[in-house]
Amino acid sequence: MSSPSLTGAQKTRLRGLGQTMPDIQQVGREGAAPAVVAQLDRELSRCELVKLRFTGGQDRHERAALHAALAAATGSECVGAVGHTALFWRAGAEGSKLLADEAG
Repeated sequence: MSSPSLTGAQKTRLRGLGQTMPDIQQVGREGAAPAVVAQLDRELSRCELVKLRFTGGQDRHERAALHAALAAATGSECVGAVGHTALFWRAGAEGSKLLADEAG
C-alpha cells in the first residue's frame, strides 16, 4: 500500500496545483475518526489531490501527527502543510494523472 516517495520537484508541482483548490473537507476535534478517513479515501480515489482544513484547535505538533495518521490510514502522502491546511496526494490505480507529463 505504500507508494514510492515523491521528489522535491514533484511535491512543489502538487503544492502549486493545490493552491487554487478549495478545502474539500474540514477535520475537527475528532481528528482521524473513521468517517474522516473514509471521506479522505473516497476523495483521493476520485481526484488524487485533496486539501483539508484542520479546525479543531490542535497545535502544530498535533496537526503534524494527524497528517501522518491520515496519510498512513489512506496510503497517501502529505505533500504540504501550511497553518491549518494540508494537502494530500495519492496516485490513481493507473498511476498519477497529475504527474504524468513529468514521466518523459
